[in-house]
Amino acid sequence: MDDLTFFQQTGADVRFDWGYEGVRTLAALSDIVVIIDVLSFTTCVDVVLNRGGTVFPYPSKGKAAGEYADQVNAIVAGKRGEPISLSPYELSTIPFGSRIVLPSPNGATCSFLARESKATVVLRNVSAVASFARQSEGVVSVIACGERWPDGSLRPAFEDLMAAGAILSQLEEQRLSPEALTAVAVFDANERQASTVAC
Repeated sequence: MDDLTFFQQTGADVRFDWGYEGVRTLAALSDIVVIIDVLSFTTCVDVVLNRGGTVFPYPSKGKAAGEYADQVNAIVAGKRGEPISLSPYELSTIPFGSRIVLPSPNGATCSFLARESKATVVLRNVSAVASFARQSEGVVSVIACGERWPDGSLRPAFEDLMAAGAILSQLEEQRLSPEALTAVAVFDANERQASTVAC
């Protein structure tokens, strides 16, 4: 299907979709794009920012990421186990104010794609993102990045769906698309389940 208008969730102030194609379909129509990749890109972003640092998302590792890091005067995060990597634990000890290029096939790639639109790209934690989005009078699109199957196709990730639902549940005063309402329903159902188990 070449006509993507069916998937643009028009008529809704708050929209939800998945991965690269979700960004490509919704970012150009949005004022704010929220990127969610809980394990572990957006968590790493939060850790670096809490240490006064700056994050530069990049879609791939290797030579190109190194060249990009040189352009922005930053350090490239390496493999897990290296002093700086895509690991929240390892990033928790970086020097204050570090400038880091974080390459990843999911969150960083979606962030990189979203920045090509005129939308404000937002990452961080649920309460901060929801508060920022509530203050917007425009269209908010929440993108769950998911993971990748070995063939490169999207594998939806439950943790990203839950985080999306948590944010979207705080935006229910606005008009949510059916896709966004579905993410809220999944979040609400699992919150009730967790409360029942905790009792």
